[in-house]
Amino acid sequence: MMRSATSLRNIFALLALIGLTAWALPAAAQTATGGQNRTAAPPKAAERDADTIVAVVNREVITRRELDARVRIAKRELAAQRVQAPPDAVLEPQILQRLITELLEQQEARKLKIDVTEQMLQTALDTIAKRNNATVAAMRQQVQAAGIPWADYTSMIRREILLERLRQRVTDGTILVSDAEVDAFLREQKARKDGNLPVIKRPEPPPAPKPPPPKPQAATPAIMGIAQILVRVPEGSSEEEVKALRAKAQGLLARVRKGESFEAVAKAQSDGPEASRGGDMGVRLVSDWPDLFLKAVAGVPDGRISNIIQSGNGFHILKVVSRAGGKPPEPPQPKPQAAPAPGTPGGPPPTGPMPVQQTQARHILIKTTAVMTDDMARQRLEQIRQRIVQGGESFSDLAKRFSNDSSAPQGGELGWLNPGETVPPFEKAMNALKEGEVSPPVQSQFGWHLIVVDGRRTQDMADQFLRNQARQQIFAQRATAAFDAWLQQVRNQSYIDNRLEKSQRQGQGR
Repeated sequence: MMRSATSLRNIFALLALIGLTAWALPAAAQTATGGQNRTAAPPKAAERDADTIVAVVNREVITRRELDARVRIAKRELAAQRVQAPPDAVLEPQILQRLITELLEQQEARKLKIDVTEQMLQTALDTIAKRNNATVAAMRQQVQAAGIPWADYTSMIRREILLERLRQRVTDGTILVSDAEVDAFLREQKARKDGNLPVIKRPEPPPAPKPPPPKPQAATPAIMGIAQILVRVPEGSSEEEVKALRAKAQGLLARVRKGESFEAVAKAQSDGPEASRGGDMGVRLVSDWPDLFLKAVAGVPDGRISNIIQSGNGFHILKVVSRAGGKPPEPPQPKPQAAPAPGTPGGPPPTGPMPVQQTQARHILIKTTAVMTDDMARQRLEQIRQRIVQGGESFSDLAKRFSNDSSAPQGGELGWLNPGETVPPFEKAMNALKEGEVSPPVQSQFGWHLIVVDGRRTQDMADQFLRNQARQQIFAQRATAAFDAWLQQVRNQSYIDNRLEKSQRQGQGR
């Protein structure tokens, strides 16, 4: 469906974070070269080393030059976070795994005819700049001053857009969230709040005149947050290699037990996909954690570290971030500090009614494919628009005949839309229309749209907003898990020759 899938994981929010990461780098981190190499030409041997193949993924290769470039970026990001970068022998295999995954994603996107147009890239850059209260030109200057070539930065943004479109194609249409699941999630949020864990920032519904009596705390579902440091054991590792990796895990455990930051060690040393978040794997219902993890943290107090456990992936060190639900937790001791203002980051959520301007709209969507190009889709919609505006044909009837969206049987009806529920290009065009007016063709990452506004109203959405936030959280969690499972299947079916890993094994065997 056109609207909710992207609003659940708004791609531009992710891009904004990426932009801020790049901007956070100190300008003096690396002197810009101005595009000219003033040093002597490198010897041919060095050029050959740079073009050495470090991995083969199906029929494509990853070179030492590509790996070195990404390692430099990773080191800059770690330095910006004041985290000591691990040795190259540790960092390079981690970065190479990311490059292999990215290449697999790009290959699958090509198979599905998914591409990123220049207009999509420019829209993303404009959004990042706007959210940072700057222009694209100013953003470009700061990115380059941080030592990052602008072409590398835009390539990174393009990769993120491509990945989001691939996720939408692969998983979004397969996930449905029921009202019962939303109710269960809201009960979980209550448990998080009672347990002093972070909750979704949202306005509370207005209080009822006669609130029902509170439910017993024991009825609240028990939840737990866990972080991990993973030392991955590659498939086919020898006994000696497994022994060495276990010793590495024991060394990391000793470091955190001596007082070193668990988050810093996870960022620098963990092989898990959540390493960049300090190993944080999130908060789940206790029943949703693997039994292996539950046994390992049984009896481990909040904020403490488990012993090393081994799974099919490798060796894990777990940290219990916090627990909530079940037995009523002890009330936290208040810390003397100034209370932030309502509506500010970290401040209390606004309360009371939440009036929202809603728009009732319908649309006709023409998706682009290898056969249906952008120009062809736009021209078809222009012809359909002429039939509506000049010929008086029904928008609803033409939507049923021509639209590629799941709303076609309903005449393109999207219902009452709240701000932020549609992708930015769609919402911008919709907001500019008068009631009954048909838009010109509008492009989004879904394809090309014709939009008509049937009505507008102001509605108190406090309770609905809370439920929408819950539905979005559930959708995002499931979509991430579904995409990861799909990607693992792709990986299992692909030919991957990790030559760097083989080279390191041979070096250790000497």
